[in-house]
Amino acid sequence: AAMIASGRLTALPDAAPCHMLINSLQTAILFVTMKGIAAMIASGRKLTVSTWNVAAINNNPFEYWITYNEPYENLMSDVESFLEAPGDRDVPVQDVFNEDMFSKLDGRMQQVGWESVRSYWDTDFKDRKIVSGFMKDKLLGSKRLASMPDRITNTINVVGSDEPVCRPTIINMYDKDLSSLNKWWSAWEEFMFDTSLEIQTKKGMEQKAPYEMLQPIKKSKYPDITEDEEKVSLPLQTMCGAIFDAILVHIMNTVTSPDEWQGIKSNIVENLNKKKVPRTLEILESSIYIGSDIITLQEVSGSFIDQAKNRPSLDKTFHIIGPENMDSVRDQNSVIFLRKETFPDGASAEITSLVESSFEQGVTVPVAKGDILAITTTDRDGVPFVIASFHGDTNGLATKPVLTATMKAISSDSNLAHHKLIFGLDANTYEKAKPGKQQDVMDFGKHYVSHGLSSCWGDVPDPQNYTTYNSRTYLQPQLNKACKKSDKRSNGDVNPKDFILFGKDDFEVDSLWKDNTGDKVYLEDTAFPTLSFPSDHGILATVLVAKSSATGDEL
Repeated sequence: AAMIASGRLTALPDAAPCHMLINSLQTAILFVTMKGIAAMIASGRKLTVSTWNVAAINNNPFEYWITYNEPYENLMSDVESFLEAPGDRDVPVQDVFNEDMFSKLDGRMQQVGWESVRSYWDTDFKDRKIVSGFMKDKLLGSKRLASMPDRITNTINVVGSDEPVCRPTIINMYDKDLSSLNKWWSAWEEFMFDTSLEIQTKKGMEQKAPYEMLQPIKKSKYPDITEDEEKVSLPLQTMCGAIFDAILVHIMNTVTSPDEWQGIKSNIVENLNKKKVPRTLEILESSIYIGSDIITLQEVSGSFIDQAKNRPSLDKTFHIIGPENMDSVRDQNSVIFLRKETFPDGASAEITSLVESSFEQGVTVPVAKGDILAITTTDRDGVPFVIASFHGDTNGLATKPVLTATMKAISSDSNLAHHKLIFGLDANTYEKAKPGKQQDVMDFGKHYVSHGLSSCWGDVPDPQNYTTYNSRTYLQPQLNKACKKSDKRSNGDVNPKDFILFGKDDFEVDSLWKDNTGDKVYLEDTAFPTLSFPSDHGILATVLVAKSSATGDEL
């Protein structure tokens, strides 16, 4: 029975006596499970479960409003004012990215075999106003002429280094001096055309300069781009990318002194980017969370897993389990920590592929490699579990299909029939979802109840029990998504996104907390991350008590 429960014995010879034996063994598994639950109840042993989307490292330290200090608030407010009400500061592009810079850029682009874009510069771009005609031009945004090169060259991971290479710009971890446009331009040109980087591609390791990494912008995918623009999309996006970066440098050096903003940026980068993983691990190994029996994490990097295993307190306390098929491209994976004292043998088997193969036929579910991790394990009292961790897509449209597939996978395998499910997830559910485009939190509540599950929030979740509070600033490529300081709560991502699910007949909630400080405290009116709490999702934790009904009359 223990072998079947742990997954070590999955098949028996096809003979009538063996079928009888299988039935007897399944009954034995049920008996062992119920006996284990009874032991939990008798001893008063509870199950502490925590879940946390630790959030992938954000390469742009200014992208989201954070709770920091007054100089930061003043800086971000001044940038907002510049872009919302520039007045006479809305100067022509050529006053910022000047003729000499363009001529040098156009020449470099022709040297690498691209067509000149002099006609676009002379008849259009140089006379555009930097705010109304460029930064806030919606058509330019829909053509992706500035955002596409930023996405590709903003931060580049290189072979053999833990430190990425950053384009000289405001909106990444670039740490050299940008106190003047001339200093910026010299560094930018050298980076784009003269810096050879060894990168991992689909073809293997390749040596490329950043300009060689850019991709043509296709009209078939971005219909607003004209056919003529499509033909020269490589040099045209490079020019627009340069103008975009120049304007950002100009804005920052206009609204405050270079020493002021560069000092603020340096401190944010140090704490929210470079120290993000160590600080996250400090929270997990604190007295608050080191006692967890189960921790499910989402958006975890490979480096995070390695660093966790190298922390003596975490390695001594937990089996740290990553997916067999790791996502090394996005580097965002779901991970599970199992307390060694509670689950002495760790994971018995990974059943992620069984879940993924249980999606409804013909339906495309928006999940990526590494989003789902599902394992089996057995606790010290012999109770078999399925533990799952899941990171939902931005709109939450994969959440219901993944839960349905998980339940189908469990019910389709007789060896899993008596396993107890614990499921920690970033469901990406919304209080006020856009119908058909986002997953409504109340609808998700009805869905998990229909599968015989409950949650740490109960059968009916409170739509105002938020676990996120983040808003985009004006220092990022998509200004249509920027939130004013005064609107960062009303227009931000303030939603009830995170859940811990379990069998309604198996467990009940003894206690519950959420945390956006690392101190078991949740500050409802605080935008996060903060310098001390490095994620845009709060931690969710619950203490579960086994229900006496879970032992069943059969025992």
